[in-house]
Amino acid sequence: MSILRATRAPNLINAPQQYESRHHDQIYRELRVYFNVLDNATSALFGPRGGDYLTFSYGSFYDTTDQTAADTTTAYAVTLNTTDISQGVSIENSSQITVAEAGIYNLQFSIQFVNANANAQDTSVWLRQNGVDVPASNGDSSIPAKHGSTNGKLIVAWNYFLTAAAGDFFELMWSTDSSDISIQYIDAQTSPTRPVTPSVILTVTRVSDVTSDVYA
Repeated sequence: MSILRATRAPNLINAPQQYESRHHDQIYRELRVYFNVLDNATSALFGPRGGDYLTFSYGSFYDTTDQTAADTTTAYAVTLNTTDISQGVSIENSSQITVAEAGIYNLQFSIQFVNANANAQDTSVWLRQNGVDVPASNGDSSIPAKHGSTNGKLIVAWNYFLTAAAGDFFELMWSTDSSDISIQYIDAQTSPTRPVTPSVILTVTRVSDVTSDVYA
């Protein structure tokens, strides 16, 4: 694979008032080298592996704690305590998904809800941006009832496309109609061997730039 390098326009000499072929040839050589570099760069960028040269902000996060709701009339922020990989996206104050660059972002999440009640119970998940609820972002789910000694479980997951300015932050919010509903971390399991189940998994990808007049 070719190496993509930054280009710099040549510092062309000033042509004399009277035409001289040697000056013309020198300028021609410098421009030919410059355009060859441009051709190589654009060929690599727009080739079948051109995406290898593109860098977008991204983040992958999860949580390893149980999260509970003490009050059914209160909205709670979903927290995340572990960063897997990230560039340009970070978690601030345990729950604020903060982006360093303006752009359009794809935010995907999954939450492991657990129900300790003998009846199915409802929960809501929605999004806030800079502390304000995002319109039309809520989703309601019914968590299955406890059966025997086994709590009911349900993974709730979907994604959002969001426009953000540099420094904006998002928060996943949740509420429930029963204090028996919680967001739970589950230890590794056996027969067969299975890895741990994070209580929350969140990924964020910057998918596009936005023009500055969006925030004008």
